[in-house]
Amino acid sequence: MVLLRLVDWFLYQFLAISCYRAVMKVKNNGFFLKNPFITKISHQFPLYQSVTKCNLHGRKSQTFICDIHGGLLRNQSFFPYFMLVAFEGGSIFRAFLLLLSCPFLCFLSYELQMMVMIFITFCGLKCKEMESVSRAVLPKFYLENLNLHAYEVLDSTGAKVVFTSVPRVMVEGFLKEYISVDSVIGTELHTLGKFFTGLVSDSGLLVKHRAVKEFFGDRRPDLGIGASSLDDHLFLSFCKEAYVINKEDGKCNLSSEMPRNRYPKPLVFHDGRLAFLPTPSATLSMFMWLPVGIILSLFRIFVGICLPFKLAILFGSFSGINLRLKGSAPNISPNGKGVLYVCTHRTLLDPVFLSISLGKSLTAVTYSLSKMSEILAPIKTVRLTRDRIRDGETMQKLLSEGDLVVCPEGTTCREPYLLRFSSLFAELADDIVPVAMNTSVTMFYGTTARGFKCLDPIFFLMNPRPSYNVQILGKIPKELTCAGGKSCCEVANYIQKELGNVLGFECTTLTRRDKYLMLAGNEGIVRD
Repeated sequence: MVLLRLVDWFLYQFLAISCYRAVMKVKNNGFFLKNPFITKISHQFPLYQSVTKCNLHGRKSQTFICDIHGGLLRNQSFFPYFMLVAFEGGSIFRAFLLLLSCPFLCFLSYELQMMVMIFITFCGLKCKEMESVSRAVLPKFYLENLNLHAYEVLDSTGAKVVFTSVPRVMVEGFLKEYISVDSVIGTELHTLGKFFTGLVSDSGLLVKHRAVKEFFGDRRPDLGIGASSLDDHLFLSFCKEAYVINKEDGKCNLSSEMPRNRYPKPLVFHDGRLAFLPTPSATLSMFMWLPVGIILSLFRIFVGICLPFKLAILFGSFSGINLRLKGSAPNISPNGKGVLYVCTHRTLLDPVFLSISLGKSLTAVTYSLSKMSEILAPIKTVRLTRDRIRDGETMQKLLSEGDLVVCPEGTTCREPYLLRFSSLFAELADDIVPVAMNTSVTMFYGTTARGFKCLDPIFFLMNPRPSYNVQILGKIPKELTCAGGKSCCEVANYIQKELGNVLGFECTTLTRRDKYLMLAGNEGIVRD
């Protein structure tokens, strides 16, 4: 196969291009008479106009077709999305095997590339895992790579049909839930019980132009969008009107990026460990960093547990952790009770970084925490029971002993949104200090809903340069607390709004239960 590909390149690429250049030089030197008809045809190439030329008005009754790769997405490569399925749904070993196949895929035809990647990614994979990845992981990366111009055309039409040669199970959930596509026609995979075999069904790999003809029959779709390739030109030839995504309209053009405020559906929750689009080069860099990252993570954990706070900040900054503190600790309460710090919840390390920033030991309460995280925590942690009366008594006792940290969202959120604040904390103290916490990672997310939560701190600290921004606001005025006549819900909503304004986050009424039902299909049970 490699020899055949090399011969194909030599005959059809090297010799053909060389001959073409020679003929063009002869033509430009005046040896050929110019043919007006040929000149007219050459000026009309490519056959279809750019998608930016499409008129969006009056198309609500029209039928639209496209391919997700090369049509709706700016990144036309489908490798990163197979890698996401292999890593998040399978294992790190499956992802590494897929990465090793990259050099050999270059010598294969499009059909063989797809078949090999499907086999490596799906062979032995549970159908339930694929459904979970399709629901919780892939939508984030699809939304971030949506082509704004292509989406505007799609959104202006009526019936929407997407044809793609990638497995239907990889794209159907996103297309129907986020973009309201009516029908998704893709490659069907063979299953055996609850597992994928890694083989395609009897119908084989989907060929787009054949699928369009079979789906529509004698009818012709009104509008289509595709890439500037021969295969997509054949696909678009069935449409009454068609446009293409040129290189100028693709990933190199900033105007084609989809801004967050234009997302067809807000992206509040998503899961998965990878914080980057795993292209071949990015995935290779991740695997090369992995041994270093594990050692670095263990070193950072040792520093946080064993060293005093000042030394922990010093050695942590040397290891690449960027900790920024704005504001200062409030004065000691005259009534002898501790201060209640109310934090936004980004990772399980929020109370730890707040304690290190203040230079004093705090007590953190949590609704659920793995045994390993509880053992490794350098500060005191206390579990709550979700019984409002018992939890209130527990927190009152802890406040009488010292300062307390609470995250009233009840669960972490990666995106710039704040979940609904539980109002229990507002009934317990008058000295309430809101703390705006925010994080930034480049390689791994330090939170999970489907995986092992005990590994969350390790993954966060495996990032080359993780950052934590801690902004301590002033004490809430007494007249805005329950002691000033406000209800506990009013206090909680006020603090949520203040923290949202400081961080630039949007406040929501979503809860921990909403997150886990969407991402994990449960109500947030921790697996130790």
